[in-house]
Amino acid sequence: MKSNMFLRALAVCAVAMTTFVSASAVAAQDVSSAKYKAIDPPQRTEPGKIEVLEFFAYSCPHCAVLDPMLQSWAKTLPSDVVVTQVPVVFSAAYKPLAQLYFSLEALNRLDLHGLVFKAIHEEHKRIFTKAEMSDWVASQGVDKAKFEGVFDSFGVLSKTERANQLSKAYNVEGTPSMAVAGKYLTSPSEAGGYQQTIDVADALVKKVRGN
Repeated sequence: MKSNMFLRALAVCAVAMTTFVSASAVAAQDVSSAKYKAIDPPQRTEPGKIEVLEFFAYSCPHCAVLDPMLQSWAKTLPSDVVVTQVPVVFSAAYKPLAQLYFSLEALNRLDLHGLVFKAIHEEHKRIFTKAEMSDWVASQGVDKAKFEGVFDSFGVLSKTERANQLSKAYNVEGTPSMAVAGKYLTSPSEAGGYQQTIDVADALVKKVRGN
């Protein structure tokens, strides 16, 4: 069953990845509409901020590749740009992984976020159930009882449901996908590769700002 879940996750990821080309910077004035989709209807975002949402799944190998690029890019952004990662819940199989992300957030241990990708995709560890996750986070120095206490908490479950609502509102069909300002959605398949996805998102941030 776990194997089937992982295969389904790979299939969903494949929706967002069809071809790759060499990386090249995308200037704000040159970003092609073919490299992103307009979000219809546009979504409300925080006033005074340019919101970037990255829809991801821990089980998605393409998300594992994009994540360090996203983290590096986020550090270069001005203070009015807010990057938020949103774990998708395409089906019940994805829910525990989304809860894992929000549990780490609740415990102030998002320093383990990148290590989750590494554990699944490089070390081939099985951390898809609550029990497996509890054992894994404990091996990383997290108090097991505290983790299990927040995993099914109202706060974590509410954020998981909100993430599900967001992915539906933004019409996210595959991971990774990046939304900018509630208006635009891009992904490796539209942008042409991993780094190109970051480049297009950066160009769209500049487009929204009017640079």
